[in-house]
Amino acid sequence: MILMETQLPRTRPRFAVIALLASLAGCAMSPPKAPPVRAQLAVEAAPAETADWRSMVTEPDARRLDGIEQAWADGLASVRGAGLLRRVKAEGALLDPAATLPRAALPPGSYRCRILRLGGSGRKRGFIVFPSFFCHVAHEGELLSLTKQTGSERPGGYLWEDGRDRMIFLGSVALGDETTPPAYGKDPARDMAGVVERVAPFQYRLVMPSPRAAAKLDILELVPALPPELQRP
Repeated sequence: MILMETQLPRTRPRFAVIALLASLAGCAMSPPKAPPVRAQLAVEAAPAETADWRSMVTEPDARRLDGIEQAWADGLASVRGAGLLRRVKAEGALLDPAATLPRAALPPGSYRCRILRLGGSGRKRGFIVFPSFFCHVAHEGELLSLTKQTGSERPGGYLWEDGRDRMIFLGSVALGDETTPPAYGKDPARDMAGVVERVAPFQYRLVMPSPRAAAKLDILELVPALPPELQRP
């Protein structure tokens, strides 16, 4: 009996450690889950289904969209001047203005998103990559809606088709504990406009020239958070 009692304390911790390691390994392999989709995160109401984005866009945003090529040039020049062009090239097609593929429509579902900011002054502000967060794309009548689900600033808006290779985003920003962004055009200081493009299989970008921040260009990368076969129809 004494022999058995001395063996038990030696074996139990070993099994406990193995179980703990297995549990930790399982946690490390599980990707973070998207937060639940809440209806109040969508924009107020879908515009008329027959409306073209050109009839919805404000004059300042129309000018920004018309100048998107110049915004790309200015943003990359700012990065080059800060000596950070290598970091931009490491992002591949995402930050290549010419890298566009057909079928830019975003499949509805959850996305992992991150913002890459080009422009500004000083080395640190020449090129900034912000931590990733979650976005959600949904059908709203004949349109697609795009909302940012987490963070203190949560853009939300609608997407219009604009040819084979791009979509136009028009929206605004919810701040703090607001549950819904104001309607587009209601508050010019919060309005946002950009171009959605597909740059690789399951990789999209929303390019926003002259964003609310003091920068030349914001690029919102969107990558499905789930395999395509598991995306919401």
